[in-house]
Amino acid sequence: MTQAAGTIVRKEIVVDAPVERAFSVFTDRFGDVKPPEHNLLGAPIVETTFEPHVGGHIYDRAEDGSECRWARILAYEPPNRVVFSWDIGPTWQIEADPANASEVEVRFVAEGADRTRVALEHRHIDRHGPGWEGVHHGVDSDGGWPLYLSRYAALFSA
Repeated sequence: MTQAAGTIVRKEIVVDAPVERAFSVFTDRFGDVKPPEHNLLGAPIVETTFEPHVGGHIYDRAEDGSECRWARILAYEPPNRVVFSWDIGPTWQIEADPANASEVEVRFVAEGADRTRVALEHRHIDRHGPGWEGVHHGVDSDGGWPLYLSRYAALFSA
């Protein structure tokens, strides 16, 4: 099934790291990639966890102990690919119905022994229903996936 180009956001970055390290930094240090101000909880985030297996979640834990599970791991194929749901709807609240969630695929492609192209595709954004254009704009804007990828790239120069 094809989808309209407007329902997909694609971003790419190249990092100076072998593909295995590029993958592990993305998944193991996702809490350093995700901006803490991207918060659906009522208190500041102290930890973002990426559970590295199909059926796992990406979730935030706040200072008060509350948690927000905002993504489900749909595919986990180290060191080449990870796919997770985007369970955040147009009102920037958790989407309880998986049928209304979009998905994010991140591919890690070796471009040599010490360089990896990281290609992110956020697709099926229209599944969020009315207002899906706001989700598209949010993840495509400078404060969305470009911010995540720049924070990710900075982990390799630290």
